[in-house]
Amino acid sequence: MAKAARAKRTSAKSQKKKTTARRPTRQRVEKADLKHIPWSSVDLEDLNPLLQRHFVVGQNVMLARVLLKKGCIVPEHSHHNEQITYVLEGALKFWIDGKELVVNAGEVLTIPPHMPHKAEALAYTVDLDVFSPPRADWIDKTDKYLRGVK
Repeated sequence: MAKAARAKRTSAKSQKKKTTARRPTRQRVEKADLKHIPWSSVDLEDLNPLLQRHFVVGQNVMLARVLLKKGCIVPEHSHHNEQITYVLEGALKFWIDGKELVVNAGEVLTIPPHMPHKAEALAYTVDLDVFSPPRADWIDKTDKYLRGVK
Protein backbone atom coordinates (compact mmCIF):
# COMPACT_ATOMS: atom_id res chain seq x y z
CA MET A 1 0.00 0.00 0.00
CA ALA A 2 2.83 2.41 0.89
CA LYS A 3 4.39 1.69 -2.50
CA ALA A 4 1.16 2.65 -4.27
CA ALA A 5 0.89 5.91 -2.28
CA ARG A 6 4.51 6.80 -3.08
CA ALA A 7 3.92 6.08 -6.78
CA LYS A 8 0.83 8.30 -6.69
CA ARG A 9 2.79 11.16 -5.04
CA THR A 10 5.66 10.77 -7.52
CA SER A 11 3.18 10.79 -10.38
CA ALA A 12 1.53 13.94 -8.99
CA LYS A 13 4.93 15.67 -8.71
CA SER A 14 5.88 14.81 -12.30
CA GLN A 15 2.45 16.06 -13.46
CA LYS A 16 3.07 19.30 -11.61
CA LYS A 17 6.49 19.66 -13.28
CA LYS A 18 4.94 19.03 -16.70
CA THR A 19 2.26 21.63 -16.05
CA THR A 20 4.85 24.15 -14.90
CA ALA A 21 7.01 23.48 -17.95
CA ARG A 22 4.06 24.19 -20.25
CA ARG A 23 3.47 27.70 -18.98
CA PRO A 24 4.55 30.33 -21.50
CA THR A 25 7.56 32.32 -20.45
CA ARG A 26 7.19 36.07 -20.26
CA GLN A 27 9.28 37.81 -22.86
CA ARG A 28 10.52 41.29 -22.31
CA VAL A 29 8.99 43.54 -24.95
CA GLU A 30 10.99 46.58 -25.96
CA LYS A 31 8.97 49.77 -25.98
CA ALA A 32 8.69 51.26 -29.48
CA ASP A 33 9.42 54.94 -30.02
CA LEU A 34 6.72 57.28 -31.23
CA LYS A 35 7.83 58.90 -34.49
CA HIS A 36 6.37 61.64 -36.69
CA ILE A 37 8.12 61.60 -40.06
CA PRO A 38 7.27 63.78 -43.07
CA TRP A 39 8.01 61.93 -46.35
CA SER A 40 9.96 65.01 -47.45
CA SER A 41 12.49 64.31 -44.68
CA VAL A 42 13.18 60.73 -45.85
CA ASP A 43 15.86 60.36 -48.54
CA LEU A 44 14.50 59.22 -51.90
CA GLU A 45 16.63 56.32 -53.16
CA ASP A 46 17.26 55.88 -56.90
CA LEU A 47 17.25 52.12 -57.55
CA ASN A 48 17.36 52.35 -61.35
CA PRO A 49 16.38 54.99 -63.93
CA LEU A 50 12.68 54.06 -63.63
CA LEU A 51 12.36 53.30 -59.92
CA GLN A 52 12.69 55.30 -56.70
CA ARG A 53 11.60 54.65 -53.14
CA HIS A 54 11.82 55.77 -49.57
CA PHE A 55 10.66 53.96 -46.48
CA VAL A 56 10.07 54.19 -42.77
CA VAL A 57 10.70 51.27 -40.44
CA GLY A 58 8.77 50.59 -37.25
CA GLN A 59 9.31 47.86 -34.71
CA ASN A 60 7.44 45.13 -36.64
CA VAL A 61 6.35 46.79 -39.87
CA MET A 62 7.76 48.85 -42.75
CA LEU A 63 6.01 51.40 -44.95
CA ALA A 64 7.55 52.24 -48.33
CA ARG A 65 6.52 54.92 -50.80
CA VAL A 66 7.50 53.67 -54.27
CA LEU A 67 7.63 55.80 -57.44
CA LEU A 68 7.65 53.93 -60.76
CA LYS A 69 7.89 55.50 -64.22
CA LYS A 70 5.78 53.99 -67.00
CA GLY A 71 7.36 50.75 -68.21
CA CYS A 72 9.26 50.07 -64.98
CA ILE A 73 9.49 46.33 -64.37
CA VAL A 74 9.85 44.89 -60.88
CA PRO A 75 11.37 41.47 -61.67
CA GLU A 76 9.82 38.30 -60.28
CA HIS A 77 10.83 37.73 -56.69
CA SER A 78 9.44 36.42 -53.41
CA HIS A 79 10.14 37.10 -49.76
CA HIS A 80 9.14 35.83 -46.35
CA ASN A 81 7.41 39.15 -45.61
CA GLU A 82 3.68 39.66 -45.93
CA GLN A 83 3.04 42.58 -48.31
CA ILE A 84 0.14 44.97 -48.82
CA THR A 85 0.32 47.29 -51.84
CA TYR A 86 -1.94 50.34 -52.09
CA VAL A 87 -1.75 52.18 -55.41
CA LEU A 88 -2.18 55.92 -54.84
CA GLU A 89 -1.70 57.04 -58.43
CA GLY A 90 -1.33 55.18 -61.75
CA ALA A 91 -1.61 51.42 -62.21
CA LEU A 92 0.50 48.30 -61.71
CA LYS A 93 0.09 45.09 -63.65
CA PHE A 94 1.02 42.06 -61.54
CA TRP A 95 1.89 38.53 -62.53
CA ILE A 96 1.16 36.50 -59.43
CA ASP A 97 0.01 32.99 -58.62
CA GLY A 98 -0.41 32.18 -62.32
CA LYS A 99 -2.67 35.21 -62.90
CA GLU A 100 -2.31 38.65 -64.44
CA LEU A 101 -4.11 41.44 -62.65
CA VAL A 102 -4.12 45.21 -62.78
CA VAL A 103 -4.21 47.22 -59.57
CA ASN A 104 -5.40 50.77 -60.23
CA ALA A 105 -5.28 53.93 -58.12
CA GLY A 106 -7.38 53.48 -55.00
CA GLU A 107 -7.02 49.68 -55.02
CA VAL A 108 -5.16 47.35 -52.68
CA LEU A 109 -3.39 44.02 -53.23
CA THR A 110 -2.35 41.64 -50.45
CA ILE A 111 0.52 39.28 -51.19
CA PRO A 112 1.11 36.38 -48.79
CA PRO A 113 4.64 35.47 -47.69
CA HIS A 114 6.74 33.39 -50.15
CA MET A 115 4.44 34.03 -53.14
CA PRO A 116 6.46 34.85 -56.29
CA HIS A 117 5.31 38.05 -58.01
CA LYS A 118 6.35 40.50 -60.74
CA ALA A 119 4.96 43.93 -61.63
CA GLU A 120 5.01 46.53 -64.40
CA ALA A 121 4.01 50.18 -64.15
CA LEU A 122 1.36 50.85 -66.81
CA ALA A 123 1.64 54.60 -66.16
CA TYR A 124 3.59 56.82 -63.81
CA THR A 125 2.69 55.16 -60.49
CA VAL A 126 3.01 55.96 -56.81
CA ASP A 127 2.24 53.19 -54.36
CA LEU A 128 2.56 52.46 -50.69
CA ASP A 129 3.94 49.04 -49.78
CA VAL A 130 3.55 47.71 -46.26
CA PHE A 131 5.76 44.81 -45.15
CA SER A 132 5.67 42.73 -42.02
CA PRO A 133 8.25 42.07 -40.81
CA PRO A 134 10.37 44.89 -42.30
CA ARG A 135 12.40 43.99 -45.40
CA ALA A 136 15.98 43.46 -44.21
CA ASP A 137 17.23 43.36 -47.85
CA TRP A 138 15.82 46.86 -48.42
CA ILE A 139 17.25 48.19 -45.19
CA ASP A 140 20.76 46.83 -45.83
CA LYS A 141 20.56 47.54 -49.60
CA THR A 142 21.13 43.94 -50.74
CA ASP A 143 17.98 43.94 -52.91
CA LYS A 144 19.90 43.38 -56.16
CA TYR A 145 16.78 42.35 -58.12
CA LEU A 146 15.57 46.00 -57.98
CA ARG A 147 18.96 47.48 -58.80
CA GLY A 148 19.45 45.61 -62.08
CA VAL A 149 22.26 43.54 -60.56
CA LYS A 150 22.30 39.77 -61.03
